[in-house]
Amino acid sequence: MADPRLTPARGDIAAKFLEGQVEAARFVEGESFMISDPIAPVRERPASDAELLTQALKGQLVTIYDRNGEGWAWGQLKSDRYVGWLPEAALTKPAIITHKIAALRTFAFPGPSIKLPPIETLLFGSKITVIREQGNFAVTREGWFVSKQHVGQLGEIEHDYVAVAERFIGTPYLWGGKSSLGIDCSGLVQVSLNSTGQSCPRDTDMQQAALEVTITEQEYGPLRRGDLIYWKGHVAIVRDAETIVHANAFHMATAIENTRDAIARIKASGSDVLTIKRIG
Repeated sequence: MADPRLTPARGDIAAKFLEGQVEAARFVEGESFMISDPIAPVRERPASDAELLTQALKGQLVTIYDRNGEGWAWGQLKSDRYVGWLPEAALTKPAIITHKIAALRTFAFPGPSIKLPPIETLLFGSKITVIREQGNFAVTREGWFVSKQHVGQLGEIEHDYVAVAERFIGTPYLWGGKSSLGIDCSGLVQVSLNSTGQSCPRDTDMQQAALEVTITEQEYGPLRRGDLIYWKGHVAIVRDAETIVHANAFHMATAIENTRDAIARIKASGSDVLTIKRIG
């Protein structure tokens, strides 16, 4: 059966490209939009109290297939193909993107001065359109002034995804989160790998299926920096021979933990290591 997380199909409506593959009352082409808010929730149902499945950052593209008439739109993210409900207010027509936010987070000011009250907080990996530079600022198409130090070219990539993950240490744990305002374990892996130009699915089971190289050495070793340890519903990134970094509900934060202590602690709660993946 098609994975509903990645398949824009319901009993009443489905994407046109799925016609003949799934059953639905009608099939629609969908319409392309871009996320205009700094961050937008992707929810299981069209309600503000529905489960947060994932998040979409400013500049991400999404194809919308349905609207409920009450401020919610149902569609599929282009980047990782995740399907869910987004607030209509967070959507705009696609525009040419020129740059991305390279800092963990940064402020957007209404003018060329850091003394002005910020009007938005932009997050790592967000995509923006820079129309000009003014002094130490990049000016976006919205008229926001963002520190040039925090803006990167679209083609620039990070070279150590573990170092990117380590920048999130202390970030509060948030189920479905994908930013320094709140992040979960698979979100941390996805954001970090994406920053190095590598594709990565959203959820832990998807990642286990998609990432190619599995380590089979006895007793989980020898581990090296960048290895990914998977449990049922959880993933951690190996930092070195002794420690991991992971967003987790035990610490309610992204934290560094001794690898064997973490394996023992999680095993005691009922989950053994399922697999270990090596990137590259």
